[in-house]
Amino acid sequence: MNITLSVNDQVVAKALRIAAARGTSLNQMIRDYLQKVTQLDDLDAVVADLERRWDTEDYRSYGAWSREEMHERSEDS
Repeated sequence: MNITLSVNDQVVAKALRIAAARGTSLNQMIRDYLQKVTQLDDLDAVVADLERRWDTEDYRSYGAWSREEMHERSEDS
């Protein structure tokens, strides 16, 4: 999808220099940024779901563990 943005000329000039230094285009930098923003939004949803589950489900361990049990290692290691 093509979009049109209004951006200050000085900001565009600086962004173009940064893009050139990174060996990419301004267009690619903007696409990468939008991809990261949407991933962060997805991560926020995952974190919210985990927090909801933590509040509503029981993840406690039952009974005390001995020191040996806490430090027990698999025989395969």
